[in-house]
Amino acid sequence: MAPVQTTKMSNFRWVICALLFLATTINYMDRQVLSLTWKDFIAPEFHWTDGDYGTITGLFSLFYAIANLFAGKFIDWMGTKKGYLIAIFVWSLGAVLHAGCGWVAMTVEGYDSIDALRAVETGSDAAVAIATISVWLFLSCRLILAVGEAGNFPAAIKATAEYFPKKDRAFSTSIFNSGASVGALAAPATIPLLARVWGWEMAFIIIGALGFIWMGLWLWLYEKPAKNPRVNQAELNYIEQDNDIAEAQNREKVKEEKTIPFLECFTYKQTWSFLVGKFMTDGVWWFFLFWAPAYFSDQYGYTSDSAMGVALIFTLYAIVTILSIGGGYLPTYFVDKKGMNPYLGRMRAMLIFACFPVLGLFAQPLGAYSAWWPAILIGLLGAGHQAWSANLFSTIGDMFPKSTIGTIVGLGTMAGGLGSMSINLGSGKFFDWAAGQGSAFTFFGFEGKPAAYMVVFCICAVAYLIGWCIMKALVPKYKPIIVE
Repeated sequence: MAPVQTTKMSNFRWVICALLFLATTINYMDRQVLSLTWKDFIAPEFHWTDGDYGTITGLFSLFYAIANLFAGKFIDWMGTKKGYLIAIFVWSLGAVLHAGCGWVAMTVEGYDSIDALRAVETGSDAAVAIATISVWLFLSCRLILAVGEAGNFPAAIKATAEYFPKKDRAFSTSIFNSGASVGALAAPATIPLLARVWGWEMAFIIIGALGFIWMGLWLWLYEKPAKNPRVNQAELNYIEQDNDIAEAQNREKVKEEKTIPFLECFTYKQTWSFLVGKFMTDGVWWFFLFWAPAYFSDQYGYTSDSAMGVALIFTLYAIVTILSIGGGYLPTYFVDKKGMNPYLGRMRAMLIFACFPVLGLFAQPLGAYSAWWPAILIGLLGAGHQAWSANLFSTIGDMFPKSTIGTIVGLGTMAGGLGSMSINLGSGKFFDWAAGQGSAFTFFGFEGKPAAYMVVFCICAVAYLIGWCIMKALVPKYKPIIVE
């Protein structure tokens, strides 16, 4: 039976949005534990190079991409509630398991302590053996983490489509998606401190355990709007305002919406538009997420657990967090004030956000004056990405039936994972090569490894504008997919 309508509309949809925000925050904290501990805590124990770390981050992106090929379909099949529970359980388990990698590596290689691993001569055969076994151990844990994390965005986008009308989805998506930057903001303020006080292993365990706490909240609070006793009739009518009157009146009698077959999804230009948008831009965000702490450590000497290192990373993600939330409101302004349809308003907003990353061209040159300049400019770039990403996700709800949203999100996130694998795996090898070349490799006045950073920053700066142009060419105007 539908909830009794009251004069005042309930606002439980924002509680669901808050849960999605919290899950995304935990997701990104779990993902960032490694980036904040590898350079200053883990690498000295296991004798890692930039190439080793690039291999781990690159293959993690590949695992994530492959998992996303199935994650969306899995969420559509299991449903939002059960699918999300399974996803966060798996990724939290994977996060906690990282803590055992040191002990396993020590045991397999026959050392009696972590200090003995650290004392091995860098570059020796023993050091290479330690690095190799530890990389494989971390990759195993990253595989589990990736499989679970692949379910986050398909489930969150599906929940958003269930609880918000089209005109509000970009704003609600920008709120929960800001959990990525909030997680990245909270991480440098907590993880290096945990690693310094209790060891890097406890950082993985404590952050990973947060996911298990979230599972209890989700079980307690989530049901579909029509079945949730916390959603009254007025709010339900608001949520379903995009449906026609007959469907709203006969909600309980409507049959399950037909799903687009998996392979048929690839026949639509709307699918390819989303895939291109994700492939071209997700890797940029992941590059800075994975490499920013190492960048400030390498280029300016500020380790992740130093006061200045924490301040730089915190400032970077504070800018991302504060500015990105407003990005979800811009298309609403275009729709409500300018009379545009949701897709046109979203694309107009995305073009504006695609210009933010161009600021990344100046990060490395201005870094010669102060490390604060790269922190600020990369923060602005990241804010542009998060606003872009929120609107990119919302284009799916505009054009695809709800029954297929999880599948399309999964495909798109797979494309984003492939883009991330390319830039992270390539960057690790590139940085090692450039460092070895020294002054023999130059770019825009920089030599060696700084020159390599400048090359990658240039790629990141133009990726969004190129992606937007391809998307616009594929889907020049609003064209929803109707499944007969």
